[in-house]
Amino acid sequence: MTGFKQVSTQKGLLVIPGPIEIADDVLYANAHPSMAHTSPEFIPVFGDCIRMIREVLYTKDAQPFLISGSGTLGWDQVASNLVEPGENALVLNTGYFGDSFADCLEVYGAKVDSLRAKVGGVVPMDEIESALKSKRYKIVTVTHVDTSTAVLSDIKSIAAVVKKASPETLIILDGVCSVASELIKMDEWGLDVIMTASQKGLGTPPGLSVLVASNRAIQTFENRIAPVSSYYASWKKWLPIMKAYEQGTAAYFATPPVNLIYAFNASLMTITKSSEVSLEERFKLHEEASQRVKSAAVELGLKQVPDPENAANGMTALYFPEGYTASDILPRLSAKGVIVAGGLHKDIKDRYFRIGHMGISVVQQSRGDIDKVIDSLRDSLKEAQADKWQ
Repeated sequence: MTGFKQVSTQKGLLVIPGPIEIADDVLYANAHPSMAHTSPEFIPVFGDCIRMIREVLYTKDAQPFLISGSGTLGWDQVASNLVEPGENALVLNTGYFGDSFADCLEVYGAKVDSLRAKVGGVVPMDEIESALKSKRYKIVTVTHVDTSTAVLSDIKSIAAVVKKASPETLIILDGVCSVASELIKMDEWGLDVIMTASQKGLGTPPGLSVLVASNRAIQTFENRIAPVSSYYASWKKWLPIMKAYEQGTAAYFATPPVNLIYAFNASLMTITKSSEVSLEERFKLHEEASQRVKSAAVELGLKQVPDPENAANGMTALYFPEGYTASDILPRLSAKGVIVAGGLHKDIKDRYFRIGHMGISVVQQSRGDIDKVIDSLRDSLKEAQADKWQ
């Protein structure tokens, strides 16, 4: 056969903060034979995904939107459907992704104010309350885990402050790096939108934008005066599609990622229906794995980027030892088959690296992924130190 190139299937352990390692049954589902998005076989698969994502977020009746795209599409959905030009938006900024959400909102005509935390910190609650009392905000946005800093914001407490100071303000959670690795109780905490993506804690290949909107958010969308300012991201287009599939019929606006929906279904089945690990146990396992990685880092003399009390459970961000750079550490980890991520936050970009620990690397403990990460990090640091001493 000519023109065929053999592709190596050997790979390292992928422990960046997403995409993550994918379970075999999810990969197999992604390889499903090509299927029409209107076929009777596919319709219930899509409908079940809509129902199961509610379970992950502890909501009974919020409206999911499953659309081809990255997590970034969630920002466009929020900005174009919920905020009308000239309305105020408050962004709680704990890193790179707070900046990006603010940029997106401004593109759609929002007037954006940002409260910026120090690197590694969170926005103080009194500052949030003061800002909310200063003017009328249509939305407040929170990045639950900012992937650039591994800072975890206390969304439950923030939501309580918003409801006290400005109950009409919609609470928008950017949960791209937190859904399915951090506990989120949408209904109980009163969240209006949770946006995420398939490739992190949800354990599916990239390519699916996942957003869940409360009834209050949908009402806000339906009562808007100005036309929706996006075509592809418009809930006017997508809401009938989601309702149709959940009710057991096909509808069309744009072709859904059929194979990816099959993969997403397989992962959600494991997350929500597993007889071995319940959803509650899943969150506990993420906490335990996080503590193992962070405790090992302390023993190795490494300092976290986030303040320890604000550190995420699905990832860890660590400063390089004094006098060392990415070139001293990351290639050595890679040589041991462990793939981590470099820095992203502009203020400290060259001073730190990031490890993801979510999904099957945490839940399937027999894989030994967390052990491999810790052992490889310890050995890599020893090798780098030995080279410095020569």
